[in-house]
Amino acid sequence: MPHLTIQASPNVSISHEESLLKSLNKVLWDSGHFGKPTDIKARIIPIDTFLVGVEDDEQAHGFIYAHLKLMPGRDSDVLDQLAQLLVTTIENTLSEEQSGRAALQVCVEVEEISPIYQKKLLGS
Repeated sequence: MPHLTIQASPNVSISHEESLLKSLNKVLWDSGHFGKPTDIKARIIPIDTFLVGVEDDEQAHGFIYAHLKLMPGRDSDVLDQLAQLLVTTIENTLSEEQSGRAALQVCVEVEEISPIYQKKLLGS
């Protein structure tokens, strides 16, 4: 734990997905709230079909939705800090790449998972 899932509408340009994930994992690790770097797991899930708003001219808008799932027990200040770190990292990584393209909404949700969570490490 934690698990970070990034979803991006297809009109958002992420030319170096692995670099974005590394930056996000690093900022989470540097926050000091996690036991081992290998506990942090991130992935990007592309979205093929999406809708923003209701009008045809609103479909040029794009979004990135980051969903961070954590074990329970952190206070709301820590959760807010982690959300802000992710927003800032996404913004800094993609703002130049996105320049002149679709308007981009960066959304981050931090969620505590059920305390019933199982993890088993296989191999070494």
